[in-house]
Amino acid sequence: ILIITGPNMGGKSTYLRQTALICILAQMGSYVPAEEAEIGLVDRVFTRIGAMDFLSLGQSTFMVEMLETAGILNSATEKSLILLDEVGRGTSTFDGLSLAWAVVEYLHGNNHIKAKTLFATHYHELTELAMTMDRIKNYHVSVKEWKDDIIFLRKIVPGPSDQSYGIHVAKLAGIPRTVLERAREILFNLEKKELDSEGIPKISYRQNDDTDDSQLFLFGGDEKYRLLKKLKDEIDRCDVSAMTPVEALNMIDRLKKEIKEG
Repeated sequence: ILIITGPNMGGKSTYLRQTALICILAQMGSYVPAEEAEIGLVDRVFTRIGAMDFLSLGQSTFMVEMLETAGILNSATEKSLILLDEVGRGTSTFDGLSLAWAVVEYLHGNNHIKAKTLFATHYHELTELAMTMDRIKNYHVSVKEWKDDIIFLRKIVPGPSDQSYGIHVAKLAGIPRTVLERAREILFNLEKKELDSEGIPKISYRQNDDTDDSQLFLFGGDEKYRLLKKLKDEIDRCDVSAMTPVEALNMIDRLKKEIKEG
């Protein structure tokens, strides 16, 4: 079982689809896009890829997803090929993660299945399964960060991905800058998983609201984030080409003092 993580648009779904096509091509005696390949026979190829609903049957997107997943779990054998793409994304985060985790455990532990499985997901918690289950391996779609952008390398490499780069992809899609900045604030607060002294979730905070800073920045990590953001904003506003060398040195000296005092 391969747990495949990585950014949106990185190629996870394409990798799953090409695996299915290559298996079918090989089994029918056709050429495959490889210099050399050793591919075992499969009795069936099961897929849970994409998202759609069936209004005429009264089935929501999530219901269709669960029906297809149920069909796979009840029908697959040890000689099947199973391709699962983001199982659990159609419901709440905790419900979806719980279902995805349980599905992987079932595929790993059920002696009647033990099928070769590719499981693409944005639930990075699933990568921890490889620590306790010997048939589970982590792979990810590699990317390269360049300044505030990402470059898709279109390669599958061993190991888990450290993030999904959703905000980066949103930037590529043309989402307004104010929305992206707000999303970064919310992401930071979510990762902190903290409440303020009044029990208000920090996810709701904004940089320019009336919230008391002493409540917003309770811990050293928060204070550091505020200082770094302030320095970044100030540097972004500077027109380096219009500054003299002395002015640039004075600015660097002032920023260094602010960091020491901060």
